[in-house]
Amino acid sequence: MALSTKLMMRQGQSLVMTPQLLQAIKLLQLSGLELTAFVEEELERNPLLERVEDRPDPTEHTAQSEADERGETDFGPEDSFDPSEAIEAREGDWATEQLDVDTGALERNLGTEVENTFDSDRAATPLEHATSNETADFSATSWTGAPGGAPDGEAPNLEAYVASQRTLGDHLVEQLAVAVRDPVDRLIGHAIIDSLDETGYLAEPVEDIAGRLGAAPERAEAVLKIIQTFDPSGIAARNLAECLAIQLREQDRFDPAMQAMIANLPLLAKRDFVALKKICGVDDEDVAEMVREIRKLDPKPGRAFGGAPVQPVIPDVTVRPASDGSWHVELNPEGLARVLVNQTYAAQVSKLRGTAADKSFVSNCLQTANWLTKSLEQRARTILKVATEIVRQQDAFFAHGVEHLRPLNLKTIADAIGMHESTVSRVTSNKYLSSPRGLFEFKYFFTASIAARTGNESHSAESVRFRIKQLIDQESPEDVLSDDAIVAKLKSANVVIARRTVAKYRESLRIPSSVDRRREKTAMQS
Repeated sequence: MALSTKLMMRQGQSLVMTPQLLQAIKLLQLSGLELTAFVEEELERNPLLERVEDRPDPTEHTAQSEADERGETDFGPEDSFDPSEAIEAREGDWATEQLDVDTGALERNLGTEVENTFDSDRAATPLEHATSNETADFSATSWTGAPGGAPDGEAPNLEAYVASQRTLGDHLVEQLAVAVRDPVDRLIGHAIIDSLDETGYLAEPVEDIAGRLGAAPERAEAVLKIIQTFDPSGIAARNLAECLAIQLREQDRFDPAMQAMIANLPLLAKRDFVALKKICGVDDEDVAEMVREIRKLDPKPGRAFGGAPVQPVIPDVTVRPASDGSWHVELNPEGLARVLVNQTYAAQVSKLRGTAADKSFVSNCLQTANWLTKSLEQRARTILKVATEIVRQQDAFFAHGVEHLRPLNLKTIADAIGMHESTVSRVTSNKYLSSPRGLFEFKYFFTASIAARTGNESHSAESVRFRIKQLIDQESPEDVLSDDAIVAKLKSANVVIARRTVAKYRESLRIPSSVDRRREKTAMQS
């Protein structure tokens, strides 16, 4: 069969992911903070974009223009300004009167030195050359300060008087400067402090620090012991046992019995109080008292100084009850990124003569700005549509609580609002809903389904998890429920669940097993 080449025309349709479509999909799954950062970058990059709050109010501009045309100022009709009166006031007794003030008496009246006052509270020139035995001759206006408070007319920098946030390293370095005098030991101490993590634990072996500095390991160990006496208690420990031991030693409670318990923390985690009594050689009452003392200790002493600042969660949607018993769903204005296209500026720039590159840049900026505003509007409408359907599906939860949470999946929401599951998945990522029940992520309302014993109604996995926690909280020390007993109780409540599923839910709630709970409650009772 001979092969030949020829030209053919064929018509077809295909889905092409344009850069604008890809960017719109990306915008849909961004969180509130990520969206704000993205919009800020676009505002810096695109001169045709502007914030809504940056645009002046046209009503205020019109009123001010009319007032300027009439020759009116900010003074009211009763407060008309007369220049002659100003001259007379300037030449009056108050402005011309000179005050002889003793700086020593002034400091006693203020309760502080004059040099410690704010810039806006004093006149620097007259007082800088006055001594305690001299009198400063200055006018009242020089003491109260001119408007603006600073010699150059600018307002005083209040940020200069605000203390910066203290870090753990700064706090320890200050103590190191007082406790250690030898320069070499201070250098080793700085290296040890730099090796601490956010929780206050030593993240690098002492031998490695000593080897890096060319010092003896024994000397580095001695400096470490000094740092471990610093505040906060338990700092620079190498593990949890050493951290607890440091705190107990400072409280004078690190006796042989406590030493044995700290050396057997795995048994304490398992709540094996019988074995701990044998190892420590104490009775039930002493074991319970020792456990209570250990619980009062701080296992992460460095977290008091914090690490990265905690970002508050701004809800994207607010749900509140309506007067007719339904729920009112609305977008949170604080979570919306509102930008506008400056059409006036775009028209002015387009009229200017420029090169082809300049015109192409302006055209691309205008196209990008129009696309961004439409994408943000479409994103807001999609979030509101998905949130409204979630609230409709979970109406019983908002009215009665987590026990009435229904099983829900993405396909149910997608079919109800006529969208694809992937779109709903992007909308529910990193989005939050504020309601009288609290603040919830959209993903919280999508839970697995657990079959009921009778009937076609199923139960939400989250509601079943809540029931398990309720059963365990209500149990008594004499009747601690095992996983099989919990399964039986749930079956009597029309919930079909396997024992391994109960164990999985119990572990996700960080609830120990029935054996460990019985040991703990027995020890607490004794």
